[in-house]
Amino acid sequence: MEPSTGQQEYPTAALALAAAPPAKRSDRRRLWTLIGVMSFIALCGVAVLAFFGFSGGWTALLVGVGSAVIPVPVLVTCFLWLDRYEPEPVKYLVFVFGWGACVATGVALVVNTAGSYFAEQAGIKDSLVAVLLAPLIEESMKALGPALLFWRRPRAFSGIIDGIVYCGLSATGFAMVENILYLGFKGYGETADKTGPVSGAAALVAIFIVRILMTGFAHPLFTSMTGIGLGVASRSSTKAVRFLAPLAGLLVAMMLHGSWNFMSVTASTSAWVLLYGYFTVMMPIFLCMVGFALWLRANEGRLTERVLGEYARAGWFSPPEVAALGTLGRRISARRWAKRVAGDAGAKAMRAFQFDATRLALLRDGLHRGLDKEPKRRMEALAEERQLLIALDAYRQVFVGRDPQSPRAVWDGARYHITFPDGVVRVLDAPPTPVVPVPVTLAAPPPMFPAYYR
Repeated sequence: MEPSTGQQEYPTAALALAAAPPAKRSDRRRLWTLIGVMSFIALCGVAVLAFFGFSGGWTALLVGVGSAVIPVPVLVTCFLWLDRYEPEPVKYLVFVFGWGACVATGVALVVNTAGSYFAEQAGIKDSLVAVLLAPLIEESMKALGPALLFWRRPRAFSGIIDGIVYCGLSATGFAMVENILYLGFKGYGETADKTGPVSGAAALVAIFIVRILMTGFAHPLFTSMTGIGLGVASRSSTKAVRFLAPLAGLLVAMMLHGSWNFMSVTASTSAWVLLYGYFTVMMPIFLCMVGFALWLRANEGRLTERVLGEYARAGWFSPPEVAALGTLGRRISARRWAKRVAGDAGAKAMRAFQFDATRLALLRDGLHRGLDKEPKRRMEALAEERQLLIALDAYRQVFVGRDPQSPRAVWDGARYHITFPDGVVRVLDAPPTPVVPVPVTLAAPPPMFPAYYR
């Protein structure tokens, strides 16, 4: 006899989607806080652009802006692609990008300008400001935005990838505004004032090749070291690690930044120093970082598949569902299957199902790591876990059991109960390799029993 599924049956896909718990709405205090922060960021950006415009000319500003924004979509797309398993809220991404573009650049501009002035008054070479002061203030300010987010919204960080994405976007915003200065004012503006617009355009192209095509990854690379530290801190329950890991990452970011600036300064005497440093130091570090990020991205899928195995054994997931979450290729295949059997609503539900399943796996992994030791936070985590399970069940109803080519199958946490064409229900063990995607219904999962939450 086929076991009872115990699941709520929804007559339409729209009702199933509506049954999923909605996202929490921000209260009025949080809304005004967000408005205040974003207004502060916007004012800083306006102040920086106004300073550029009045001090260096509006033509140079327009040229700089037009040139500096070219690599931004590419870099932003790369970071969003890296974060596809569990995309972060747009408001947080906008916040860190705006922080880097407006606040970090504004503070760095003031401090570096003041440092150059006092160094000149003291008879100290300006190159020391570039090597010692600039990395210190720039890396600190670029990292401050993501650090504030980590302090106020720790659940926005679920691992190292999130740290890299947040810090990388902050650095991308910073680099964009800095490139406006170098491309528009130091490149085009100063050269055009001396020798004409044609020479200014030639200088603009030369600087664009060096700063955008060759070293456009520099600022995101430096600040991603701090992101690794924040990511490590987000997955640790030890207070010392949560405090020291971001500081260690920040120190490495400053060292890399200072080393690159030192090579750039010494290139005035010998260009071979810069080329040697670029190809033997910076590029290997960059390629290693890319490989590390890709490994982390794949590991997030493996973590989801590993952790959700607990839920499959408890009857909350079927083995095919868990297997379909292991890689992006499998996830895309599952979305295509859901769209084929349930239309656009099925594809939408499958995408939401995959997102919440990843959140569930990270939440459970955090509980295993002891991230929520305090009773209040632990209860919040368990409440969020139940909400995710309810939402996943609602999404599942949109596409499960709608494939006419598949027999009815029910998973009870240990075996399949499959209804064969002759009408007989046979009990079969799960195969070593689950079938993907997920034409399986769940038997009634057990209630939230205490042993499951240890």
